[in-house]
Amino acid sequence: MAQAAPAPGGMPHRGGRPEIGERAASDVRARPPDVFDARTHRVAHIAVPVVLGLVYGYWVAADARQGGGITGGNLLLGWLSALVFAVVCIGLLTLAPRMPRELHALLWTAFAGVAFGFLYIQTPHSVWRTVVMSLLVAGCTFATFFYRYYTREDAFGHRVR
Repeated sequence: MAQAAPAPGGMPHRGGRPEIGERAASDVRARPPDVFDARTHRVAHIAVPVVLGLVYGYWVAADARQGGGITGGNLLLGWLSALVFAVVCIGLLTLAPRMPRELHALLWTAFAGVAFGFLYIQTPHSVWRTVVMSLLVAGCTFATFFYRYYTREDAFGHRVR
């Protein structure tokens, strides 16, 4: 018969989880177990944006050539797009958590809106349609992140759960 592995933090408290703002008897916040070590997190902090940047750069280049042949300019556009995407994403992952939650959500909103807009303008659609679609994506992104940060942080920016 399988048994549950012991979790860090000891035995659960009687009466369930303490409410927000209330501390446990030991005054230590229980965190879920971390599967990866610190080195893995440092590598992933760089590797994930780089891989996402390469995918984004390929997508931009593929949209820009519109089914035509691959040219040097097309390759340059793809590589530069990948580089800019990865650098900005790494910068946001580093700086945005230190910002207030409203600015944090706004930074990710701007990044998503600009990235989507640049990708969408490579297709043969009009500039007005690109602007409307980018604003729509940015609005949905802002609503999602704003809700996420307001439900998981207190007024001082500390994580609640």
